[in-house]
Amino acid sequence: MASADIPSGALVILQEFNSSSPHFKQGASLRVTGKLQKYSVETAIAIIADGSATLAVDTQHLRLDLHVGSLYQFIGELWIQPSNEGILKARVGRNVDGMDLNLYHESLKLLRQFQSDQTSHLAQLQ
Repeated sequence: MASADIPSGALVILQEFNSSSPHFKQGASLRVTGKLQKYSVETAIAIIADGSATLAVDTQHLRLDLHVGSLYQFIGELWIQPSNEGILKARVGRNVDGMDLNLYHESLKLLRQFQSDQTSHLAQLQ
């Protein structure tokens, strides 16, 4: 059986995501969550927001009913435009209405702290 080479998508909080972010790289696989602000049926471009941060998401390969005001999570690859703005070409999308976004942010911070502690601990053992 062939192994899958599709990355899972780095967990990214939109409020922390900008051109100086370590994840702001052409082709980076990302997982983002935000409230749908706008959606164009003609272009299949969705704009999601978290606080004042926004990201364009290309949804052309998804079969998903999008509703402005609902919360969505997307996994896909980042494509950086000549204007230095990123657009996520989504390969997976789901409605996550009911998710507490503040609690989600807290859990990601705790996960990052745990991973950092584990890396430090492993480095000390070597």
